[in-house]
Amino acid sequence: MTAADADAVLAIYQAGLDSGNASFETVAPDWPAFDAVRIKAHRFVAEDRHIHGWVAITPVSARPVYAGVVEHSIYVDEQERGQGIGRQLLEALIASTEAAGIWTIQSAIFPENEASLALHRAVGFRTVGVREKVARHPAQGDRWRDTVLIERRSPVVL
Repeated sequence: MTAADADAVLAIYQAGLDSGNASFETVAPDWPAFDAVRIKAHRFVAEDRHIHGWVAITPVSARPVYAGVVEHSIYVDEQERGQGIGRQLLEALIASTEAAGIWTIQSAIFPENEASLALHRAVGFRTVGVREKVARHPAQGDRWRDTVLIERRSPVVL
């Protein structure tokens, strides 16, 4: 993923946000803000003639003891879902992070996003727990939402 991918990446991100089941965020950031917080060595796009989806990670903490723990985001173009793109992106991310010594990839997913939960389970993520009414969703009338905490612990790095 490079700056040349910015328009497509941010459009896919915004479409996911507009669905109401991808994030508490409601507006995708501009490219400089997006680029600044995501680790460049571990962000990927799925593309042939155009970009179909993306995956990227952010550190969970600046504390050295958490250097091997990251949070990820994955978004696939709505028209491209169900074709294995998400799995390919997650497999690339897993290979990349394990090679770099990262031992945990984590995320929080809305329980209603059953397809994402199933995808993550298929590549080795497990449910850690459910955070009930963790925050209010601003685009949904400040409705309280739960999130499912998932993680993948590397059998290679541990």
